[in-house]
Amino acid sequence: MRIVADENIPYVREAFEGLGEIETMPGRAMDAAAVRDAQALLVRSVTKVTPELLEGSQVEFVATATIGEDHIDRDYLAQRGIGFASAPGSNANSVGEYIVSALLVLAQRGKLDLERCRLGIVGVGNVGSRVYAKAQALGIECVLNDPPLARSTGDERYRPLEEILACDVITVHVPLTREGPDATHHLFDAAVLRQLPRHAVLINTSRGAVVDNPALLDALNQDVLRGAVLDVWEHEPDISALLLEAAELGTPHIAGYSFDGKVNGTRMIYEAACNHFDWTPAWDPAPLLPPPPRPEVEVDSRRPRLDALASAVHMIYDIRRDDEALRPLISTAESERPKLFDRLRKEYPRRREFQNTCVEVTPPDDALSGVLRGLGFKEA
Repeated sequence: MRIVADENIPYVREAFEGLGEIETMPGRAMDAAAVRDAQALLVRSVTKVTPELLEGSQVEFVATATIGEDHIDRDYLAQRGIGFASAPGSNANSVGEYIVSALLVLAQRGKLDLERCRLGIVGVGNVGSRVYAKAQALGIECVLNDPPLARSTGDERYRPLEEILACDVITVHVPLTREGPDATHHLFDAAVLRQLPRHAVLINTSRGAVVDNPALLDALNQDVLRGAVLDVWEHEPDISALLLEAAELGTPHIAGYSFDGKVNGTRMIYEAACNHFDWTPAWDPAPLLPPPPRPEVEVDSRRPRLDALASAVHMIYDIRRDDEALRPLISTAESERPKLFDRLRKEYPRRREFQNTCVEVTPPDDALSGVLRGLGFKEA
């Protein structure tokens, strides 16, 4: 069996080499010729799996090592009888940690007061629920919005979007859909953005087109809202340099790029492929994982609480580093911007999650230790 895989799926060779002949390549380089003789196709979000890619091929199984599926023509796969799998929840914790890092940076910059802010979470699935748990650990009041969950559960904790729009920070964790009662394409358009408080900050780590990017740029330039934290953009990798310049923090679609999350995605699609082809799973990624760069950190509890928390979080993941890496795009020639965006993703440094690090709080402070545990750190 021939397997074609995105070269940026970690350990993809180690996982699949016993199942067939595997060829890896850049995801954007995958075309009909490259996949024609393959029986299995393994992608990430940069590869559009469409009839144009698969027509006339031997592909009988497609998997994406991502939680999003909007780059996959699911209807076409079903019509062709092609098996499909994704990796829901694989990088949910990674995105949650990204949001925590962003909130702490915003607080340190005086953009919000964590003790008094209200966080609106739009979409409370795998990712949104992780964000909710970590925000609660920080003591942040949260307002939840998820129309499908509201209908299926009848739970009144899921509030209308209008209530979300009154929050100090709104973070978006929804799939990109264009049809149906819960379509999310341009969910945050010019009309909705005008309803936000002037002091509000919008965070988008879902899909770029969930937010109308030109409308957001206008809102930021006209001080309709205080700021934006953007990891996803319309027309990636050809993103708006003007919007990046206006954003409080901007990153190259890497919120879910923790190494732990990526490897978890590989494991999930490997197990799905084994199930599809009736193989017995035998690959275990655990022995391959390298030791974390910071297995232990010490936090001084005598510092102000915000600074103490930020010191621990930013030693493991500091969103400002990713923001600084993307900023040169603003002054880069327009034709070279997509290459820079893609290069930052391809060469992204290995980032480990909080769960790999033990924290020692000195002098002992039970409350601070509890917050750090709630964020995912281990206790020394």
